[in-house]
Amino acid sequence: MPEEYGENLAGAQVLVIDDEPGMRNFLLKTLQPRVKRVELAASPDEATVKLDESHFDLVILDNVMPKKTGLEWVTEQRRLGFLADTILITAYADLETAIAALRAGVSDFVLKPFRANQILGAVARTLDRKYLRRDNTLLRHELGTEGAGQLLGTSAALGEVRAMLTKLAPLPTPVLFTGASGTGKELAARQLHRLSDRAERPFVAVNCAAIAPDHIAQELFGINGPGDTLKPGLLLLADGGTLFLDEVAQMPDQVQAALLRVLEDQRVRPIGAEREFPLNLRFLFATNADLSQAVAQGRFRADLYHRMNVLRIHMPPLKDRSEDITELAALFIQQFSSTLGLPPLDLDAETLLKLRRYDWPGNVRELRNLVERSIILGAFPPEFAGDSRITGTRAIENLDQVMQRHILHVLDLCNGNHAEAARRLGVSRKTVDRKVQAWDA
Repeated sequence: MPEEYGENLAGAQVLVIDDEPGMRNFLLKTLQPRVKRVELAASPDEATVKLDESHFDLVILDNVMPKKTGLEWVTEQRRLGFLADTILITAYADLETAIAALRAGVSDFVLKPFRANQILGAVARTLDRKYLRRDNTLLRHELGTEGAGQLLGTSAALGEVRAMLTKLAPLPTPVLFTGASGTGKELAARQLHRLSDRAERPFVAVNCAAIAPDHIAQELFGINGPGDTLKPGLLLLADGGTLFLDEVAQMPDQVQAALLRVLEDQRVRPIGAEREFPLNLRFLFATNADLSQAVAQGRFRADLYHRMNVLRIHMPPLKDRSEDITELAALFIQQFSSTLGLPPLDLDAETLLKLRRYDWPGNVRELRNLVERSIILGAFPPEFAGDSRITGTRAIENLDQVMQRHILHVLDLCNGNHAEAARRLGVSRKTVDRKVQAWDA
């Protein structure tokens, strides 16, 4: 059964290179039922053509072939840019061959004659190591980003965003997220990825403003470095998944030009490599700048802007969805109280009113930072503090009661004027009428 060789085997694309028809046929019959795709090449030259045409996760090649050995071919391909892991099959397991294979970057070698389970075991081990390296690299990169999270809130504005994410999830089309800093553009991009058929593949987030301009090309596209060792960039590491490029307005001119070619061709050429690699990527972009103005001022390529701006999702600022502040503040209190091991804060109606009347120029990120700082200091700042009515630990359990108390308190301050209460709360008059009717107040 394929399961005994691990989950990576089923998604593998394998190239077999051997001049013997019998061996090619044996490997085809062994691998084809268990992997995603198998291609056969009868010579190194034929294999080179196939590598130029499509991507392979793994290459299995014979060492002794006419005109050129397998090791000579691998060494030659390293100079061109060679990404696939390699298994060498040979009848001669001498020390010299082993050392040469190690220097050529061969991942494993299998001695002839071998049985089907031996080659399948070698393939599975090689793929497991390959994806472990990839996951470790992506994990180190992920530690430098904001990380995963959920879009929180029940406001109509956020509901429109969620509906658009659901609609766009099955499509491969690029999406541009716009909105002020802290509105949750990356969280929305991650949710779009989770809703798509790429959810089990990598999501790689890149902040273009956080990488030095002279390093960003190498970080994105990879480099064929010293000793012809190809270091794959984030585009190749994310292959099959989603690449999210944030702060795209900060991208250097030369990277803009290279990215445009990648978007148009779905192929990437690492720096210093002679070979292009095909990609299977969903591209998502984000900016808090006015890209159309940047284009008009000559700071951003017009052709790249139009290629990115096929579909756009604008993230509403927190001041335009103030009804979500109750849920967000209560959740942040619970999270930071738990992670920091500190007592929760009081979240009363007066505090909620002050939180909702504030403009939040830093949006959700500013609210989150305020709650974290207040938990550490043991109290909200004076401009947000109010009377103690309900504690943070109870806030999550009693969100409806907190909301009811808050709206009724604002109505009381407005002498029962529903229109004025709706204005202060930042919601529609119909919302206040509906809530009051439901509470029979």
